[in-house]
Amino acid sequence: MNSMPPIAMLWDDSHIWGLMSLRALGSLGFPTRLLKGQDIAQGALLRKQAGGEPYALLVVPGGSAQLKAEALGDAGKRAICDYIRQGGCYLGFCGGAGLALTLPQSRGLGLCPWRRAEYPQRMLHLLSGYVQADPCPNALTPDWGNHAPSLPVWWPGRFSNSGGDVEVLARYRGPDRDFWIADIALDSVPKRIFEEWKRLYGINLTADFLADTELMVTGRYGKGRYVLSYSHLETPDSSEANAWLVHILKALTCVNAASESVPAWNFLFKRKTPDPGIPPLLSELLSRIRDLVDLAMEHRLFFARTPWLVGWKQGLPGAMCNNLLAATVASCSVLPGREALHFWSESESEITSLVESFFAGAEGYLLAARLMETMHASMTGVMDRGSLVRERDRLFGHPMLGKGILGRLLFLLEEYLYLCIADKGCREVLLLE
Repeated sequence: MNSMPPIAMLWDDSHIWGLMSLRALGSLGFPTRLLKGQDIAQGALLRKQAGGEPYALLVVPGGSAQLKAEALGDAGKRAICDYIRQGGCYLGFCGGAGLALTLPQSRGLGLCPWRRAEYPQRMLHLLSGYVQADPCPNALTPDWGNHAPSLPVWWPGRFSNSGGDVEVLARYRGPDRDFWIADIALDSVPKRIFEEWKRLYGINLTADFLADTELMVTGRYGKGRYVLSYSHLETPDSSEANAWLVHILKALTCVNAASESVPAWNFLFKRKTPDPGIPPLLSELLSRIRDLVDLAMEHRLFFARTPWLVGWKQGLPGAMCNNLLAATVASCSVLPGREALHFWSESESEITSLVESFFAGAEGYLLAARLMETMHASMTGVMDRGSLVRERDRLFGHPMLGKGILGRLLFLLEEYLYLCIADKGCREVLLLE
């Protein structure tokens, strides 16, 4: 593989999607450096302080575009635009794609003149799984011939085509394997039932509203280029998505990948004992979050969607638990350096308090949700649904906006993990297990 400046990756508010992007880049052989919004605001993308070449590429993983914009601040957003304008490249997945759009109140970067489309119904945002894509001829598109590649989407936004000099790389054709709307697998529903639902209840769950809408786009900004994808091309063990990612990385960096695919990631079922050098409280946290997820699965509130992704019944905090589990597994896979140990020592008292407060209430909440489900049909009104929602928000926060006890715990854990990875130079292979 040719030598190259490392790829930069925005770390703030990426959660499992940041780990997935880091893992993909590492397995493909691309050296990567994690940057926070404050680093970017201080000029880290152009590497002026380090005296090196600008980063070859900025990767922005999924997550909340709003929270990423807040972490960057006005100075960080200007710094990204300056970097791209001077010849840098931007690759954004899902929330990272949304960040690059022209968002209201100047929250977005405005690299792309398009906006994020609104969904007429909230249910239509709850899409996940694989879709067939129609590729468009472009230097950033592999030669698929007449084949429609199968690409993963995980609760994507949508582009609103506002015109301008934007090139489409791929459009949706239709649902493919393992495609779900909320907690309903479309493959498990006979096709005639969809027609009955539309006729009797006015509900369309066929996902045909996606057909021909844009899935992946690119364009120029000054001397640089952006690539925005609502498909997570970095998804583990997704051969066609990974092949497209490899093609894009080569086009943007002029460097060949060391591999053609991202290996499977099995942290839901592969339970490795943490190294003795890991802080004991961290090992305890891993055991307790695994027990909580197991409890939810036992009561059919959560289920194993993929080897790296918890599925959940609509309205339950599966996404937040999955983020915490992924961050804890990763943190238990990297031995801490001096800065990480110092941070952990300074934060251990707060982390201990958060762990105790969270697990004291989380088990009761999940079992109460199970009880509510059981009693709803025959004893409506016996349980106060509002109290259950308030307890969920107190403990778990919002799936996109964080907060809650889990949100604060996750923030501290990801700060520790950031310091661990930064100390190791982002070349840790332990995250690949």
